[in-house]
Amino acid sequence: AMICIIGVGLLLSVRTRFIQIRKFGVAMKNTVGKIFDKTQAKDGSMSPFQAVCTALAGTVGTGNIAGAATALAIGGPGAIFWMWISAFLGMSTIFAEAVMAQKFKQVSDDGTVTGGPVYYIRGAFKGTFGKVLAAIFAVLIIFALGFMGNAVQSNSIAASWNTAFGIPKIAMGIFVAVVSLFVFTGGMKRIAKVTELIVPIMAAFYIVGSLIVIFANVTAIPAAFHDIIVGAFKPAAVAGGAMGATLKLAVQKGVARGLFSNEAGMGSTPHAHAVAKVKHPVEQGFVAMIGVFIDTFVILNLTALVIITTGSRTTGLTGAQLSQYAFSTLYGKFGEIFIAICMLFFAFSTIIGWYFFGEANIRYLFGAKAVKIYSIIVCICVALGSLQEVELVWNMADCFNSMMVIPNAIALVALSGLVKKTHDDYYNNFLPNRKKGK
Repeated sequence: AMICIIGVGLLLSVRTRFIQIRKFGVAMKNTVGKIFDKTQAKDGSMSPFQAVCTALAGTVGTGNIAGAATALAIGGPGAIFWMWISAFLGMSTIFAEAVMAQKFKQVSDDGTVTGGPVYYIRGAFKGTFGKVLAAIFAVLIIFALGFMGNAVQSNSIAASWNTAFGIPKIAMGIFVAVVSLFVFTGGMKRIAKVTELIVPIMAAFYIVGSLIVIFANVTAIPAAFHDIIVGAFKPAAVAGGAMGATLKLAVQKGVARGLFSNEAGMGSTPHAHAVAKVKHPVEQGFVAMIGVFIDTFVILNLTALVIITTGSRTTGLTGAQLSQYAFSTLYGKFGEIFIAICMLFFAFSTIIGWYFFGEANIRYLFGAKAVKIYSIIVCICVALGSLQEVELVWNMADCFNSMMVIPNAIALVALSGLVKKTHDDYYNNFLPNRKKGK
């Protein structure tokens, strides 16, 4: 799956002439510039801002706090460099995913919009092969995100609240499950509203909290970047704590955690990008690209820098506890509380996002009637996930994640020509016509 992701990212970067560099400014303007544009989407779809919030809700999760820490603990600082590489290539992959999700989205009789890889897989391959591949993808994503992935999220919440406040893990699991059920039952409208509210606030809170710690250790910043870059190619040179960190481990953990964090190429966020109301598919492609940028280059980097600059890497801790320890070097007990609060928001918003991605596939496979049963199973997984061992839950999630990459990647390769054609159409036809006021 790793080779698959990097290969597809490279191919799409070349086909779009490295759109992530060429059009980065335009994409930023399109996304960040629209934060205050409160154009409400009509029933059955989301505004582009709500869609990017739902996508970010799905991606800015425990991967950013616990995942970065795990990668550092096992792969050493070099793993962060490989996270950057996977995210850089991932920006063109996610551009393609969002453009195709828009292109093949479905509108039902009552005006509800759905979309996602199952539809563009069917678009890429007519006949039985397409049907089988789409069904495999749908089953994998329901397990990977809806069930296993959401167990990972509640596991991280329960662990960090247990560390900070001594609350029993199962109590936290049940609490999160109940609140989740309330959001799920409100349908797309409630999901979009909740993510639109939570995501910008939680991201700002975390960014400010992290920057304070990093600036408190400002003298350690040059060494941190040195360790990340040298460690990417010679892990043993900066081993410190991660003994036996090999190049293979650094690459593997970096790419795996990068993928788990920004999800480019996994086929999860296209479900949110498909339902956005935009005038041309390429516009949503830009929004999607910035999602990956914020997730990895901003939030994930902050976690990594906090851990490296505070010298917490050598403590032997991993996951959320390593992040908690790093923040507590400056904030004392409040550091544990800070991460517990961030975890609750990050992971809870991810549970909502992932539920939504899974729901689109439940509808595709079994129709709208099955959604109620699905939401109850997800809540049971959330409650039970709080009790499992960290390693077990992450490993199961990783396993399903890497499997769902494959059908999605096959379709993206097959559709790469159409991605290029849609991109060219935007610049050759759509924009010139819009400028003429057509």
